[in-house]
Amino acid sequence: MSETFEAKIWVLGDDIDTDIIIPTEYLALKTVEDMKQYGFSPLRPELAGLINPGDIIIAGKNFGCGSSREQAPEIIKALGIKCVIAKSFARIFFRNSINNGLLLIENSEVQDAVKEGDTCFVTPGEKIIHEGKEYKIASLPDNLMEILNAGGLVKAMRKRNGLD
Repeated sequence: MSETFEAKIWVLGDDIDTDIIIPTEYLALKTVEDMKQYGFSPLRPELAGLINPGDIIIAGKNFGCGSSREQAPEIIKALGIKCVIAKSFARIFFRNSINNGLLLIENSEVQDAVKEGDTCFVTPGEKIIHEGKEYKIASLPDNLMEILNAGGLVKAMRKRNGLD
C-alpha cells in the first residue's frame, strides 16, 4: 500500500456524515453493490455515477460523522475510491474504514489547494503531490497497514492465522 498512485480528485466539504454517504432508506437493499449507486445522493445525486475506480475523495473536517454504519466505508470502497483524504475523520468511521480495507489519510492543507477534477499523486504514509507542491502525511501504524494491505480486518486475520 506504499506505492505511489495517481488519482482524479472529487472534492467534498466539511461534516460529510454517514447519511450523506449512504442514506438510511437504501440500507434495506440486499447488497453493497445494490446500494452503491445511491452513494452521496443527498448531496450530489449524480456523483456515484461519475466516480471511476482509482479516484479519490478530498474533503474537509469531520468526514464520516453520524452513525456507526459499516455500509458507509463499504459503499465508498465499492464505488472504487482508492482513498479518502480529509482534514479530519470521525473516529468510528476511521476504524470502520480501516477494518473494511479503505485507506484514509488526514491532511489539513491539501483540500484548500485542489479543485475537483484535478489529479494528484499519493504515496501512502509519505506525501501527496498536487501541481508540484508536496504535502507531508503521517504513516499509519504497522498493525493498521497490515489490515489495509490484506483488504480488511477479516482478511488480515485469516492470513495471520494461516487460513488463506
